[in-house]
Amino acid sequence: MRIALIGQQDFGKAVLHAFLARGASQGDTVVGVFCKPEQPGEKPDALREAAQAAGLPVFQFASLKSEEAHAALRALDADLGVMAYVLQFAPQSFVKLPKHGTIQYHPSLLPRHRGPSSINWPIALGATETGLTIFRPTDGLDEGPVILQKRCAIEADDTLGEVYFNKLFPLGVQALLEAADLVVAGRHTEHVQDESQASYEGWFKSEEARIHWAQHVDQVYNLIRACNPAPGAWFEMSDAHGRPMKVSVYDCRKHVTRTFAAVRGKPGDIVEIATQSLFIAAHGGEIEVLRVKAQIAGASGKKVDAAAFAREHGLRAVC
Repeated sequence: MRIALIGQQDFGKAVLHAFLARGASQGDTVVGVFCKPEQPGEKPDALREAAQAAGLPVFQFASLKSEEAHAALRALDADLGVMAYVLQFAPQSFVKLPKHGTIQYHPSLLPRHRGPSSINWPIALGATETGLTIFRPTDGLDEGPVILQKRCAIEADDTLGEVYFNKLFPLGVQALLEAADLVVAGRHTEHVQDESQASYEGWFKSEEARIHWAQHVDQVYNLIRACNPAPGAWFEMSDAHGRPMKVSVYDCRKHVTRTFAAVRGKPGDIVEIATQSLFIAAHGGEIEVLRVKAQIAGASGKKVDAAAFAREHGLRAVC
């Protein structure tokens, strides 16, 4: 099949390599790659670099709605468009140009968790399962007919990085290959999404990542997992000299309090500083913080062991 790939960054690069790797045995040809233009100072797009290294035509249009973008895709005479992590809006006039249309990857079990941060939200909400969907893109955000889905567990201690890189990333690459074969062979089915089960969440940014220690320890722990490695769950405190700090929490453990006698301090208190960690109280238990990064007066430090951070800034436990 002749593939036009639309995407960006590491996931787009992995999908490109997957189609190229099986090209010789199955006759796949990537005829062109579309990715958004990088902004000044922005990290080079991994997909663009990989496509250029492979000698493929690369197109970077500010808008996929432009006539230039349409003309470029039309000239490729593609059998199928494959969207692998696309943040640009792709209109129906564009995605329907390939002979068999276009398929798109989304890292949730649609219609649940439509939107741009669909991996963070299930973890933050305490879900025990997520997955991915390959679907037909429409003008509605993540609303098109479903072609196939893959499920995966969210284990009790899984972080955002573990769910994505160990599960949804490799599953997604293989699912796009599988869906492409089904669509081009005419063996796929398309199921309209059940709107009664739909949910949409926006970007999981800094304000969504703020820790409120007065919440239940389960909610705090889920939030930290959902933000690790990015954007990093955070809270504010002062060092021993009264200087305000923004502290981002990364690796941690949850400890549930079983009895009233075991309660130490009030929510937000540092109740223990151990050899390599510190313990902060929340309702229903404590978070053992293992790794943090502090920002003081606008300057952000490196990730360090929590106990070393506590010593450096003169922090003391209340108990």
